[in-house]
Amino acid sequence: MNTADQARTALAQARFETGTILRNGEQTLLNIIIPVAALIALVNVPFAGRDPMSVGAAYASSLALAWASTAFTSQAIAIAFDRRWGVMRMLATTPLGPKGLFLGKLGAVGVVALIQTLLLTVVALALGLSLNPSVLLPGLALLALGLGAFLALGLLIGGTLRPEAVLALANLLWIAMAGLGALIVPAASYPDWWGTIVAFTPPGALGEGLRALAGGESVAIHLAVLGGWTVGVGLLAASRFRWDSK
Repeated sequence: MNTADQARTALAQARFETGTILRNGEQTLLNIIIPVAALIALVNVPFAGRDPMSVGAAYASSLALAWASTAFTSQAIAIAFDRRWGVMRMLATTPLGPKGLFLGKLGAVGVVALIQTLLLTVVALALGLSLNPSVLLPGLALLALGLGAFLALGLLIGGTLRPEAVLALANLLWIAMAGLGALIVPAASYPDWWGTIVAFTPPGALGEGLRALAGGESVAIHLAVLGGWTVGVGLLAASRFRWDSK
């Protein structure tokens, strides 16, 4: 199969994966409804002894939550059960191959993340958000590396553990990242030692990076952290991935 055929096959897989995510009611709740609700709540409800967030900071936090939900939690669980049902092994032996399969998943995650971004942007604009065009390029860089880091984590967990363990662990980690990982709550709200640690984790780097961008600050360190996790965990996932759960 030549490169053009491989690209068409991966694109077809991405369309299929995108439709699967959008048709799943539970994933719609996790990926879209909860982030929108979080955005509205963060703007209106005090938390951690502080005033409600500014619209820009709340928008950044809700984006981080949405992207992590799509790239990590949903994919880890889907991959784990696809392994049990033999779907992953079957697809790996088709012309799609492992590379096309993973590219299709990354493409689907990217499309869903863009839909999430559009919806959250509309809600944030209604709440008074003022957009600065200068944030577009660094925002896209955070999107790409953030999705890469979380998808790599999803592949590692979903591709190595039994489905029941993945279901419990992925949801537990999502709650931990949202509450303790600086995904939603700024690292400055935690004790100094914990805030320093979580800033160098994927949820902390993504959440803090997006909030820094909203505040007009540099995001270089956050991009570096996300890039390191993407490469490191991606290589580990590639070496440990098992195509079935037996």
